[in-house]
Amino acid sequence: MFKELDPILHSQLRLAVMSLLISVKEADFTFIKEKTNSTAGNLSVQVQKLKDVGYMEVTKQFKDNYPLTTCKITPKGIAAFESYVKALQEYLQVGK
Repeated sequence: MFKELDPILHSQLRLAVMSLLISVKEADFTFIKEKTNSTAGNLSVQVQKLKDVGYMEVTKQFKDNYPLTTCKITPKGIAAFESYVKALQEYLQVGK
């Protein structure tokens, strides 16, 4: 009756990151850190988990001699997010 929720997206911070990226498609690490009110260390760990499963791409480069990390949602990440949202909607519809 209930679909299993994606354990990768079920984490509050990872879900917040994906929610941001689904709307902007690409964002730098600092923007994501500020929007999620996360620490750099915690966010770094969660971004790596999303990258490891193929939900996002991470690009590291330098801009004006400063490191710049950019995160971009992948088609696999978009599909996973949409599936997660659909499953949550089904949970909310039960009993109505």
